[in-house]
Amino acid sequence: MEIQCLNPDIVLVDLFIPGIDGLSLVKNAKSMHPEMQFIMVSQVSAKNMIEKAYKNGVEFYIQKPINAVEIETVIKKVSESLETNRTLNQIQKLFNKDTNILDGNSLKSGNEIQTIKNIMLRIGIIGEAGSKDLIDITVFLREKNENMGNYTLNQLCKRFADSPKSMEQRIRRTISIGMTNIANIGIEDYMNDVFVEYSTGLFNFEQVKKEMDYIRKKSSDRGKVTIKKFIDGLISYCEK
Repeated sequence: MEIQCLNPDIVLVDLFIPGIDGLSLVKNAKSMHPEMQFIMVSQVSAKNMIEKAYKNGVEFYIQKPINAVEIETVIKKVSESLETNRTLNQIQKLFNKDTNILDGNSLKSGNEIQTIKNIMLRIGIIGEAGSKDLIDITVFLREKNENMGNYTLNQLCKRFADSPKSMEQRIRRTISIGMTNIANIGIEDYMNDVFVEYSTGLFNFEQVKKEMDYIRKKSSDRGKVTIKKFIDGLISYCEK
């Protein structure tokens, strides 16, 4: 296999390859090179297939049609993740820790982070400054088996940032961009899977409609985001 000879850090692979099953390719390659990262592209949007791809070791699953900016953003994120993991592994080795064994909580958190990243990619906010903040808060709440009803946003931000206000602003800005992206998708195709799924799963649908009217210049009022609903929505998708 050419992948074994080249041993690349990141591999871009299609779900359907002539003569080869993309999922089997990823699974076999990961068994020999667990550090290798795979980005899968496909026209298939079935949830069970996407879930299967992540279980087989795919880092990101991107649905066609794709564009250069989207691919560049994802590759950059995967590269950053690789560098972070390598640094952590080096630190762990200094303390003679076994880096090949993950406990159940670590595996659970890893899978949930992938779920959140995939959602963020689909609504176009994976590269925004507040995306990492949202991941941190969502994973924290999942580990505590809690939701936004147990905390204020300010309380949560104080756990992760020296400047909670700045973190709140990043989060609100990122979610607002997500709503605008969803609204634009709805304007182009009201039955689009991403619009149908997340216009109610992460946002208040009435507010999404207001944003759509604002974009169409039918109204001067923009839709408003509810941070609590958005984060609780992410938690709900992680539970699924």
